[in-house]
Amino acid sequence: MPKLSQCHNIADLRKRAKRKLPAPMFHYIDGGADDEWSMRRNTEAFDDYELMPNYLRNVDNIDLKTRVLGTELELPFFLSPTGMSRLFHHDKELGACRAADNFGTLYSLSTMATTSLEDVAAATAGPKMFQIYILKDRELTREFVQRCKTSGYQALCLTVDTPLAGNRERDLYNGMTMPPKITPRNFFSYGTSFEWLYNLTRDSDFRLANVVHRVDALDKGAMALIDYVNSQFDRTVTWEDAAWLAEQWDGPFVIKGIQSPADAQRAVEIGATALMVSNHGGRQLESAPAPVDCIAPIRDVIGNQLELIVDGGIRRGTHVIKALAQGADACSIGRPYLYGLASGGQQGVERALTLLKTEIERSLALMGVNSVTDLGPEHFKYLPQRYQDSSIQN
Repeated sequence: MPKLSQCHNIADLRKRAKRKLPAPMFHYIDGGADDEWSMRRNTEAFDDYELMPNYLRNVDNIDLKTRVLGTELELPFFLSPTGMSRLFHHDKELGACRAADNFGTLYSLSTMATTSLEDVAAATAGPKMFQIYILKDRELTREFVQRCKTSGYQALCLTVDTPLAGNRERDLYNGMTMPPKITPRNFFSYGTSFEWLYNLTRDSDFRLANVVHRVDALDKGAMALIDYVNSQFDRTVTWEDAAWLAEQWDGPFVIKGIQSPADAQRAVEIGATALMVSNHGGRQLESAPAPVDCIAPIRDVIGNQLELIVDGGIRRGTHVIKALAQGADACSIGRPYLYGLASGGQQGVERALTLLKTEIERSLALMGVNSVTDLGPEHFKYLPQRYQDSSIQN
């Protein structure tokens, strides 16, 4: 198994995470819905764009600072909301938020976290966003808003693409449950994940810390995650509910999961200030488009009325650059930092952030660009369109 210092890209961190985690935990991070086409396409779509360099420019200083969600970040990307980090490492959400703070970027906490929003707020002074679902228990939603205001969260993010859980077949095959349950079928996988198993004996609390005081479905024993999600999420949520939540928050309000220009325009109308253009990492609707392909069509319709954040598929610094060049204000990462967390806790997350930061700085210098805010349409070309134009000319 390579050391963290020997992980030279996100793919290396993924390999290390696979070696360290029991199979149910690894495949929960790594898997998508149905045949996982959308999950693969999220990353492969970046290959349809090439970067255009301009040489003989002074690139002695490279500036990665980005202003998004009402705060200035040292990086043009931040950590996406991801549920149940305790599954992957005993540092859980606290390790991830501290790593984000050390790099001057924003941390997003999920409703489905294994650390309370108050404990995360107390752990760092860095910028934070709380990701919220409108659950069947609407009073809990109101409570979240007040708790976030009291704890000093900068932004609120409503995820809208999960009226029910996607068909994540890897979780079914690998017996993924909450809390984790060792069975004869997965005994070898758990038994050979020595460090993870040791820390399980030290901290076996996998409860969903932000909702456990109101809804503790797990007190009845282990249950499939899909069953838990379907028991709590509300299929009746509409744009009227989103408008109500925006009014309750009265601050930077993000809607996560939007992919169509029509929905983006509706988000403007109900008071959103930003969109996380996302298909939930390919874990919900199979055959949903890659987020990077949605940026230009949405920007054409809404102009600069909303900040746009590309969420999904990023594995390289050049992916961030391609998204920003198309009109995104920032990007967010989920699996890359979770691979780091599983690989080495807070230090692993910091390794993931270091790798992406270094790749962005190097690539910008090689492009002749001093700042991420200078990126624009002149810095990329869409390959399929080039091939199409060439065919027409011939």
